[in-house]
Amino acid sequence: MEAVRAPTDAIGGGTETDSEAGTGAYSGAGTEACPYCGGLGYVSYDVPPGHPLFGRAVPCACQAERQAAELRQRLRSASPLRVLQDKRFETFLPDGLGLPADQARSVRRAWERARAFAERPEGWLVLRGGTGCGKTHLAAAIAHRLLERGVPALFINVPDLLDELRATFHPEAESSYEERFWELRDAPVLILDDLGAQQSTPWAQEKLFQLLDWRYNARLPTVITTNLSLDAFEPRLRSRLQDPRLVEVVAILAPDFRRGTPSTGPDLNLLPLLREMTFETFRDRPELSPRERDNLREAVRMARAYAEDPHGWLVLAGPYGSGKTHLAAAIANIVASRGIPALFVGVPDLLDWLRAAFHPKSDQPYDQRFDEVKLAPFLVLDDLGTESATPWAREKLYQLLNYRYLASAPTVITTATPLEHLDARIAARLSDETRVTVITLDLPPYRTPLRRREPRRPGREP
Repeated sequence: MEAVRAPTDAIGGGTETDSEAGTGAYSGAGTEACPYCGGLGYVSYDVPPGHPLFGRAVPCACQAERQAAELRQRLRSASPLRVLQDKRFETFLPDGLGLPADQARSVRRAWERARAFAERPEGWLVLRGGTGCGKTHLAAAIAHRLLERGVPALFINVPDLLDELRATFHPEAESSYEERFWELRDAPVLILDDLGAQQSTPWAQEKLFQLLDWRYNARLPTVITTNLSLDAFEPRLRSRLQDPRLVEVVAILAPDFRRGTPSTGPDLNLLPLLREMTFETFRDRPELSPRERDNLREAVRMARAYAEDPHGWLVLAGPYGSGKTHLAAAIANIVASRGIPALFVGVPDLLDWLRAAFHPKSDQPYDQRFDEVKLAPFLVLDDLGTESATPWAREKLYQLLNYRYLASAPTVITTATPLEHLDARIAARLSDETRVTVITLDLPPYRTPLRRREPRRPGREP
C-alpha cells in the first residue's frame, strides 16, 4: 500500500517538523479521522526529485506526539546519558575551582552559551578544551535540559557512534546501517562528544563527514565537544566547523576539574609571565644598520600576520637576544585574547616536566601530561635546540612535533640553533615550506643600556 501523498505544508512545512518526522519509527496505525494519512500513520511529501524527502515515507503529524514521547524516553534511557545523570547545569561549577581570572571567565562563558543553546537550539555549538575541563558535563547538561523540555536530543560519544555503525553490518544486527545513520543524520538535536578521539581510518573520516555535512547543509542544531584545534581536522570538515554563519566555537581554558585542583599545566605555561611582551612594547632599534632595520620590520610584519591568522607553523630563528621570544609571546598574547587556549613553554622546562611524571608521587601520569601539550590548541615552543640531547629527549620532541605537523596544529617555535644542526627528523619537518614559515632574525643582540651612577660628592651621605 502506498503512502498518502501530502503537500509539504500539511504538517507545517518547516525544517523542525521534517527533522522530527525523520526520527520516528514508521507505523500503520494512524488515526482514522486524520485528513492527511487517512489512518495509515505515515505520508510522503509532494516534493520534486532531488529533495532529501523525495520518495521517503515519514510519520504523519497525527503520530508526532506519541512517537516524540517514545523517542524522548528512549534517548533518556540511552547508556551515555544514563551514566551522566548528574551532569546538569545545576551541578556545574561556572567559575571553576581556584582558577586564574582568564580561565574562570572562559568556563563561565561556556556555561552561559551552553544554557542559551539548551533554551534555543539553533546552529552549531562547538565546545573546545583540554581533558577534564567540563566539555562533556555541559554537553550532557544540554541534552538533559532539552529532553526535559520535550525536545528530542541524541547524545553520543563519537568513538561509540562509529562502533555502533560498524556493528550494523553484522548479520544478526537489530537495525540496519541505513536506519541507524538516518536516525543520527536527522536527529532534531545531535550532540557529539569527543570528536577527534576516534580512530582516524578513512572509513571513519568519511562517515563522520557524511553525517556532519548533511546536518551542515540542513542547518540542523548540533553540539560538538573536542580537545583538538580545528586545524587538526581534515580540510572538508574543518571548513564546516569554521563557518561563523552557523558555528559558534567556545574555548574552555580550565585544567582538569576531576583532579580537584588546578593542573600543573598552568605552572608550565610561561604566557601569564609574559603579558607585557606585545607588539606595542616591541622596541625599535635605531642602532641597527638599514639592512638590519629592514630585516626586523619584515619579521614584525610577518609575525603580526601570523597572529591574525594562525595556521600552520611559524619558526623564529636567530641569535640569543634578537627578539624571538618577545615576538612569539606577542603572537600568543593575541591568540589568547581571542579565547583560544595558548600554551607557551620553554623546551628544557617541558622535558623536565614530562620526566617528573615518572616520579612515584606524580599527581599526573606521563600520557596525560604529554597529551596536554600535544593537543594544545595553540603551542609555542621556546628555545628549541637548547635541551639536553639525550635519545629520550630527541624521541619525545620528535613525537610531539610530528603529531602537530601531521595535524597542522598552530605552532610557533623559536630557536638559536641552525636548522641543519637540529635532529634530522625535526629539521625535515621545519624545512617543509608548504606548512612552515621561517623568519630569520639576522640581528645582533639587544643591548640594555646600563644605568649610570653619578660619583658621590665629598661630605654627602651615601
